[in-house]
Amino acid sequence: MHSGISSRLITALNEKLHEIGLTKSTIQKVKPISGGSINDAYALITAEQSFFVKINTAKNYPSFFEKEQRGLLLLDESSSLTVPKVYFTGVTEDLIYLVMELIVPGEMKSNFWEIFAEGLASLHKKTNSQFGLEYNNFMGSLVQKNDFRPDWLSFFVENRLQDQVKRAFDKGLLDAILLANFDQLYKKLTNLLPEEPPSLLHGDLWSGNFMVGEGGEPVIMDPAIYFGHREMDIAMMHLFGGFDRKLFAAYNELYPLQKGWEKRIEIYNLYPLLVHVNLFGGGYLSRLKAVLKRVI
Repeated sequence: MHSGISSRLITALNEKLHEIGLTKSTIQKVKPISGGSINDAYALITAEQSFFVKINTAKNYPSFFEKEQRGLLLLDESSSLTVPKVYFTGVTEDLIYLVMELIVPGEMKSNFWEIFAEGLASLHKKTNSQFGLEYNNFMGSLVQKNDFRPDWLSFFVENRLQDQVKRAFDKGLLDAILLANFDQLYKKLTNLLPEEPPSLLHGDLWSGNFMVGEGGEPVIMDPAIYFGHREMDIAMMHLFGGFDRKLFAAYNELYPLQKGWEKRIEIYNLYPLLVHVNLFGGGYLSRLKAVLKRVI
């Protein structure tokens, strides 16, 4: 083993780095770093440059990094925000891996939040004929259902809420009363959710999925992309905090949100709360119940 990575995997990574011409030297050091709650993550240090690798088991998530790679590439094509370069994915024995640019953290530029707002608006202006995506991807470790729908209401209810509600009910985390409350909500949503053209979303935009790059610019990562209502990203950014109000003010000047968007934040955050209930159990259930009670 080499600092948590097997020598066989180190050999495979070295061979691939040489094959595609990213470095002529070999990996000298492997340093564990934070990579989220699902994957193991390391900095791969060579004499020339360093790389970032995420590792997981192929058995549990065979297409996980392939989907993440596609999401990062689409984000990079579609927004002025910085996205880490993706170099390659692969499989060695029972492990899957994703090798990316290692982002060196820096100090925020004075106009950091305004740059972030501009980049987010540019992302949200990329549109599509329908809501959804041509493939399912992941929200955390859960499969995120992206079947295309012609309207936002049916996409949000069927692919976001009902899908997660069923999972939680099947696990015994939701009772019949909560199911009835969600049914009540679905009926009310027709009059609560404004229609807009689909926007390309990051999909999991909480404070753990952005950082300050070496030049002081915002860098976004770990997407759960799809074409949806842009208020989904805005709502997620409010769920756990970490985003300055300057960002929302600047965004609203560049690409104004429809009236009443603040009141819809809690409706849209029912989705990530349900995901958290399904991923981490009943600890998030009281917050889910309180939000649901307020919105119905």
